[in-house]
Amino acid sequence: MIQQLIDRYKRLRTERFLAQTYQYSYAFVGMGQHSLTNLYPVLHYLGVPLKYICVTSDRKALLIERKFPQVKATTSLDDILADDAVKGVLVSTSPVAHFSIASRVLQSGKSLFMEKPPCQTLQELDALIDKQRLYGSPIAMVGLQKRYAPAVQILQKRLRKEHLNSYDLHYLTGAYPEGNALLDLYIHPLDLVCFLFGTPDIIACQQVAPASYILMLRHPHIIGTLELSTSYTWTSAEESLKVCTSKGIYCLSQMEQLTFEPKPSTIFGVPYEKIQSENKTVEYLYARNNFTPTLLNNQIYLQGYYNEILSFITSVEHEHSSALTDIATVKPTYEILMGIESFLKNPMEIHIEGNLQHNRYD
Repeated sequence: MIQQLIDRYKRLRTERFLAQTYQYSYAFVGMGQHSLTNLYPVLHYLGVPLKYICVTSDRKALLIERKFPQVKATTSLDDILADDAVKGVLVSTSPVAHFSIASRVLQSGKSLFMEKPPCQTLQELDALIDKQRLYGSPIAMVGLQKRYAPAVQILQKRLRKEHLNSYDLHYLTGAYPEGNALLDLYIHPLDLVCFLFGTPDIIACQQVAPASYILMLRHPHIIGTLELSTSYTWTSAEESLKVCTSKGIYCLSQMEQLTFEPKPSTIFGVPYEKIQSENKTVEYLYARNNFTPTLLNNQIYLQGYYNEILSFITSVEHEHSSALTDIATVKPTYEILMGIESFLKNPMEIHIEGNLQHNRYD
């Protein structure tokens, strides 16, 4: 009897996955390493009908059609935009080309998934938001996948019930000579704190090395410090977030582990742990299982790529956006990005906010 139940569960699980089919066709613009590693595998796993892949050279287009004979490779974005069968276009190319491509896709009225950063300035972001409304593009998403990471989703739900005190974030990598670290890399941690804590004001900003910053931000209900740096190493890159609340401390590490450590009790304000030692309690809210090679333990899933692509495809298929990263929701992130650039251009300017004095130095 038990074996029959197990077999039935496995069969239903497989049939449920196979029943997820799609009525529309899609196109992908770009064929870089990030796309090949993180985005194309999700499309393939889901069985999304990819009709076109658009690249910049005829040689690469020929190689793509040899590698993926079921897909039409092209160097013409116009061919894709003119095809009524294509309802959604995913774009992941050079960051400096994103705004131009996104503008054309939105003007065509097709749904858009745009890898970060979607543009270079706040003004360009406003222009994309206006184009979505003007030309009636039903879906316009930005690839800020950390919002979809399971650990982040759990943390967000827990923090809604907590009185927040402070947070400490570290985003540390090796050198990044190939682009703009602020837009290409730091958009992720800055978007994460905006997503979790709301739109912030910059209290302090210090550049400590090329493309390396120490920030202090004030959100509606919490103040946090951030170290964003390319002065470390890619081999042991670090992405960690520690949030202190009235009840305890949350620790998020590499999107793979989320823990909660309750604060010790007090007696008339005196920590009980100073009177008598207590066993330390750590609650594991989320942790990757490295033993079992399933979808839920795959880094593509842990980092949020799977759920963001699934969210885009589902939104297009049902013609209704439920995306966490709708292009309009990215505006607070760009406001803080542009605010940091402004701070760095005026290093000696002093701002007075309430009873606090904020200095900006080189």
